[in-house]
This record gives sequence, C-alpha cells and structure tokens, in this order.
Amino acid sequence: MIEHMNEIDWSNLDARLLQLLVAVFESGGITAAALRLGLTQSAVSHGLDRLRAITGDALFVKNGRGIAATARAGVLAAQARELLGALERFAHLGDFDPARWQTTFTIAANDFQRDLLLPPLAARLREAAPGVTLRIIPSAVPRLDMLRSDDCQLVISPRPPEGSDIVQKRLFEDLYRVFYDPAVRDAPLTEADYRAARHATVMYEPRRSLDLDQLLAARGVVRAFAVLVPAFSALPAFVRGTPLLVTAPGLLARHTLAGLASCPPPVPCPTMPMYAIWHLRYQQDSAHRWLRSLLEAVVGPALAAQAG
Repeated sequence: MIEHMNEIDWSNLDARLLQLLVAVFESGGITAAALRLGLTQSAVSHGLDRLRAITGDALFVKNGRGIAATARAGVLAAQARELLGALERFAHLGDFDPARWQTTFTIAANDFQRDLLLPPLAARLREAAPGVTLRIIPSAVPRLDMLRSDDCQLVISPRPPEGSDIVQKRLFEDLYRVFYDPAVRDAPLTEADYRAARHATVMYEPRRSLDLDQLLAARGVVRAFAVLVPAFSALPAFVRGTPLLVTAPGLLARHTLAGLASCPPPVPCPTMPMYAIWHLRYQQDSAHRWLRSLLEAVVGPALAAQAG
C-alpha cells in the first residue's frame, strides 16, 4: 500500500488520523489504541493504512506478538501531538467551557508533589471537566525538551529548567526536616551528630545530587550516603530499623514518611520551593489557564490537610 502513496495527498490528514497515530504510538498496540479511542481494531488498522500511504513509511512493524514504532513514527507522533494541541487551542479561542473539554492533559511530577497535589486536582477535574483524562508521568529532573516537544503540558517541580520560552509560578514552599527511626537512634541535635551520621536520600539522575546537597556543600556540609533511591516513597523501608537519617520536605511527615520521627535540621538548610512550569505557547491558552487556576486552588486545601 505504501507504494501507492502518491495517489493520496497529505491534505487527507485530519485530526482523527493524528489522534490515531498518537494513540497507537503511546499505547504500543492496535488493540489498546482501539480501546482508548473507542474504535474497532479494524478501524484503527484501516487508519494506519491511510497514514502509511500518506507518509510513505511503515510506521509500525511486527515485533514478536506486538508491534514496534519506526523512528519516523516517533518523530511524526511528536509532531502530531503539537498539531493536535494547536487545533485544540484554535477551537478554544472563543468562550471556553470546561464541561465540553475533551483532551488528555499530561503533567510531569515526582512522587512528593504528585501525591500531594494531583489527587485533589483529579477530583476537581472529574466534577468540572469530565472529558479530561489526567496523565501523570515522572518528571525526574525536568528537561526543557519535555515542554518544548509537548511530552507534557505542565511540570510541577522544585527545579524549573531554564529557557526563555518557559514560564514558572511558585505554588508553595516547604521546610526541610530530618527524619529518623526513634526506636534505633536519637534525633541529631548538633551539626557534629548530623555530619557523623549516614544518610539516605533521593537521586533522580546518576551523578547529579539534589539542590539541597549542592547548597549544603557550599556551606561546608557534605553528607555520607548509605542509600540512594529513585523516589521519596522508597525511603521508609531503608530507614526503619536503621540509624540512617533522611533530610526531606516536612510535608512528607503526614504520609510517605509517617511513622518516623523528625526534627529541624541542625545545619543551615534552605527552604524547598515548588513551581508550576509550562511552555510559553500555553501562556494565554484559555483551557490551560483554567487548569492552572484549578491547580492553584487545590494547593491551600492540600497543605491544610497535611498540616491537620
């Protein structure tokens, strides 16, 4: 069918074909894409045939019992997401009605901010914009290309990437506390106690320490680590029953690190800010602005619930 690509002009492309390409690429299969789109498998297969004819590329090839995307499919899927976003923004140039909004909105966040803010955000979306699917991916250390390529439409992180086309707004800030197992050790009350201890912490990328450690090191405080984990949620299992210390956002005392004792750091410690971060293309987008306002609205109640 690809050899007849010249018989079909690119103007045959429409939003449904772009959505189909993205769905197959992200779900990794025709059956999963059909379920996501509410179509039959044959309809998805037929749509892929049309896309192959238009693009002149196989797009997806057999790989064992499943399919694998070609390199061209990955490039086209990224472009399709951007085009779909542009079409959606075009449609919302007039009055925006959240109840009629149909989209998948992707937010990148690590476990601390994810568990704190996104469940209440999802609850409000279910009431006000039931057509919105909230997709959550890990942000690790946020990269510029995540927002520029529209892999996500919003990042929630204490570490905004730098770029002239990136916008950020502070949501809240938290104080660090030192967590420990009171059945094993006492609180570290002096800088000497803190320096002498072994520590556990989160490391999102190899050989890249947290901002906290960079700031502590600048003040002459270098921690000795026994355990490095990829998420805050992994820390309790390594701290309970050990003399290890964890220096983490104080808000974690209410859920992830509940059951551990905590005390103020006996060393000079910065606060930990949290930002909402987005690409400049969405700055004036009515739907995006509405969702950002919804996120800001859940911050206060979420913090109050953690403190209560």
